[in-house]
Amino acid sequence: MRKEDKQQIVDDLTGLIRSYNGFYITDTSALTVSQINVIRRKAFQKGIKVQVAKNTLIRKAMEAVGTDYAGLYDVLKGSSTLLFSETANLPAKLIKELRKTGDKPVLKGAYVEESFFIGDNQLEQLASLKSKNELIADVVALLQSPARNVVSALQSGGGKLAGIVKTLSERGE
Repeated sequence: MRKEDKQQIVDDLTGLIRSYNGFYITDTSALTVSQINVIRRKAFQKGIKVQVAKNTLIRKAMEAVGTDYAGLYDVLKGSSTLLFSETANLPAKLIKELRKTGDKPVLKGAYVEESFFIGDNQLEQLASLKSKNELIADVVALLQSPARNVVSALQSGGGKLAGIVKTLSERGE
Protein backbone atom coordinates (compact mmCIF):
# COMPACT_ATOMS: atom_id res chain seq x y z
CA MET A 1 0.00 0.00 0.00
CA ARG A 2 1.34 3.40 -0.96
CA LYS A 3 1.92 6.15 1.57
CA GLU A 4 -0.78 8.30 -0.08
CA ASP A 5 -3.32 5.48 0.25
CA LYS A 6 -2.49 5.06 3.92
CA GLN A 7 -2.83 8.79 4.50
CA GLN A 8 -6.23 8.76 2.78
CA ILE A 9 -7.41 5.97 5.09
CA VAL A 10 -6.14 7.88 8.13
CA ASP A 11 -7.93 11.03 6.93
CA ASP A 12 -11.17 9.10 6.37
CA LEU A 13 -10.97 7.48 9.81
CA THR A 14 -10.18 10.83 11.42
CA GLY A 15 -13.29 12.31 9.83
CA LEU A 16 -15.43 9.43 11.05
CA ILE A 17 -14.06 9.63 14.60
CA ARG A 18 -14.72 13.38 14.70
CA SER A 19 -18.24 13.12 13.30
CA TYR A 20 -19.55 10.49 15.74
CA ASN A 21 -19.94 10.76 19.54
CA GLY A 22 -18.26 7.43 19.95
CA PHE A 23 -17.12 4.26 18.30
CA TYR A 24 -16.62 0.58 19.04
CA ILE A 25 -13.55 -1.51 18.28
CA THR A 26 -14.31 -5.17 17.67
CA ASP A 27 -12.40 -8.28 16.67
CA THR A 28 -13.91 -10.13 13.71
CA SER A 29 -10.85 -12.23 12.87
CA ALA A 30 -12.51 -15.55 13.79
CA LEU A 31 -15.44 -14.93 11.43
CA THR A 32 -15.82 -16.07 7.84
CA VAL A 33 -16.39 -13.67 4.96
CA SER A 34 -20.07 -14.63 4.78
CA GLN A 35 -20.49 -13.97 8.53
CA ILE A 36 -18.83 -10.56 8.16
CA ASN A 37 -21.13 -9.77 5.22
CA VAL A 38 -24.14 -10.59 7.43
CA ILE A 39 -22.76 -8.20 10.06
CA ARG A 40 -22.26 -5.47 7.46
CA ARG A 41 -25.83 -5.89 6.16
CA LYS A 42 -27.38 -5.76 9.62
CA ALA A 43 -25.21 -2.80 10.57
CA PHE A 44 -26.24 -0.94 7.40
CA GLN A 45 -29.93 -1.59 8.17
CA LYS A 46 -29.47 -0.07 11.64
CA GLY A 47 -27.49 2.93 10.43
CA ILE A 48 -24.16 1.70 11.78
CA LYS A 49 -21.03 2.41 9.75
CA VAL A 50 -18.52 -0.47 9.64
CA GLN A 51 -14.87 0.22 8.84
CA VAL A 52 -11.99 -2.25 8.83
CA ALA A 53 -8.46 -0.86 9.04
CA LYS A 54 -4.99 -1.67 10.26
CA ASN A 55 -4.35 -0.91 13.90
CA THR A 56 -1.50 1.50 13.17
CA LEU A 57 -3.76 3.52 10.87
CA ILE A 58 -6.55 3.54 13.47
CA ARG A 59 -4.09 4.80 16.08
CA LYS A 60 -2.79 7.54 13.76
CA ALA A 61 -6.38 8.63 13.10
CA MET A 62 -7.08 8.75 16.85
CA GLU A 63 -3.97 10.83 17.41
CA ALA A 64 -4.94 13.18 14.56
CA VAL A 65 -8.32 13.93 16.17
CA GLY A 66 -6.65 15.64 19.11
CA THR A 67 -8.62 13.82 21.82
CA ASP A 68 -6.72 11.56 24.19
CA TYR A 69 -7.66 8.01 23.22
CA ALA A 70 -4.72 6.44 25.09
CA GLY A 71 -7.14 4.19 26.97
CA LEU A 72 -7.90 2.37 23.71
CA TYR A 73 -4.37 2.00 22.36
CA ASP A 74 -3.85 -1.30 24.20
CA VAL A 75 -6.82 -2.95 22.46
CA LEU A 76 -5.41 -2.20 19.01
CA LYS A 77 -3.97 -5.66 18.51
CA GLY A 78 -4.95 -8.33 16.03
CA SER A 79 -7.75 -7.64 13.58
CA SER A 80 -9.82 -4.53 14.31
CA THR A 81 -13.18 -3.48 12.95
CA LEU A 82 -14.64 -0.10 13.88
CA LEU A 83 -18.38 0.48 14.35
CA PHE A 84 -19.74 4.04 14.23
CA SER A 85 -23.28 5.13 15.06
CA GLU A 86 -25.17 8.31 15.92
CA THR A 87 -26.85 6.42 18.78
CA ALA A 88 -24.26 5.27 21.28
CA ASN A 89 -25.88 1.98 22.27
CA LEU A 90 -26.82 0.67 18.80
CA PRO A 91 -23.52 -1.12 18.08
CA ALA A 92 -23.69 -2.88 21.46
CA LYS A 93 -27.27 -3.97 20.74
CA LEU A 94 -26.18 -5.21 17.31
CA ILE A 95 -23.37 -7.27 18.83
CA LYS A 96 -25.81 -8.79 21.36
CA GLU A 97 -28.24 -9.59 18.53
CA LEU A 98 -25.46 -11.22 16.50
CA ARG A 99 -24.49 -13.39 19.45
CA LYS A 100 -27.92 -15.00 19.38
CA THR A 101 -27.21 -16.30 15.86
CA GLY A 102 -23.59 -17.19 16.57
CA ASP A 103 -22.02 -14.48 14.36
CA LYS A 104 -20.29 -12.82 17.20
CA PRO A 105 -17.66 -10.18 16.95
CA VAL A 106 -15.74 -9.69 20.19
CA LEU A 107 -15.85 -6.22 21.74
CA LYS A 108 -12.31 -5.03 22.33
CA GLY A 109 -13.17 -1.54 23.48
CA ALA A 110 -15.43 1.44 22.97
CA TYR A 111 -15.33 5.20 23.33
CA VAL A 112 -18.76 6.64 24.10
CA GLU A 113 -19.50 10.18 25.29
CA GLU A 114 -15.95 10.77 26.56
CA SER A 115 -15.83 7.43 28.42
CA PHE A 116 -13.75 4.34 27.73
CA PHE A 117 -15.17 0.83 27.92
CA ILE A 118 -12.49 -1.85 27.68
CA GLY A 119 -13.24 -5.53 27.18
CA ASP A 120 -16.07 -7.74 26.08
CA ASN A 121 -17.50 -7.77 29.61
CA GLN A 122 -18.63 -4.14 29.11
CA LEU A 123 -21.15 -5.11 26.42
CA GLU A 124 -24.16 -5.28 28.78
CA GLN A 125 -23.39 -1.86 30.22
CA LEU A 126 -23.01 -0.36 26.74
CA ALA A 127 -26.25 -1.94 25.51
CA SER A 128 -28.14 -0.50 28.47
CA LEU A 129 -26.92 3.05 27.86
CA LYS A 130 -29.69 5.38 26.86
CA SER A 131 -29.35 7.61 23.85
CA LYS A 132 -29.76 11.36 24.10
CA ASN A 133 -33.27 11.14 22.62
CA GLU A 134 -34.26 8.37 25.06
CA LEU A 135 -33.04 10.48 27.99
CA ILE A 136 -34.95 13.51 26.76
CA ALA A 137 -38.09 11.39 26.37
CA ASP A 138 -37.68 10.10 29.94
CA VAL A 139 -37.30 13.63 31.32
CA VAL A 140 -40.34 14.86 29.38
CA ALA A 141 -42.37 11.88 30.63
CA LEU A 142 -41.31 12.62 34.21
CA LEU A 143 -42.24 16.27 33.82
CA GLN A 144 -45.61 15.41 32.28
CA SER A 145 -46.48 12.80 34.91
CA PRO A 146 -47.57 15.21 37.70
CA ALA A 147 -49.52 17.32 35.22
CA ARG A 148 -51.30 14.22 33.91
CA ASN A 149 -52.17 13.19 37.46
CA VAL A 150 -53.67 16.61 38.21
CA VAL A 151 -55.64 16.69 34.94
CA SER A 152 -56.81 13.14 35.49
CA ALA A 153 -57.93 13.93 39.04
CA LEU A 154 -59.74 17.03 37.90
CA GLN A 155 -61.48 15.19 35.10
CA SER A 156 -62.54 12.25 37.22
CA GLY A 157 -63.43 14.36 40.22
CA GLY A 158 -64.93 17.14 38.13
CA GLY A 159 -68.24 15.31 37.75
CA LYS A 160 -68.41 14.75 41.48
CA LEU A 161 -67.62 18.37 42.23
CA ALA A 162 -70.22 19.55 39.72
CA GLY A 163 -72.78 17.20 41.25
CA ILE A 164 -72.07 18.50 44.74
CA VAL A 165 -72.32 22.12 43.65
CA LYS A 166 -75.62 21.42 41.85
CA THR A 167 -77.04 19.62 44.88
CA LEU A 168 -75.99 22.44 47.18
CA SER A 169 -77.47 25.07 44.88
CA GLU A 170 -80.76 23.16 44.67
CA ARG A 171 -80.95 23.10 48.43
CA GLY A 172 -80.20 26.80 48.58
CA GLU A 173 -76.94 26.39 50.41
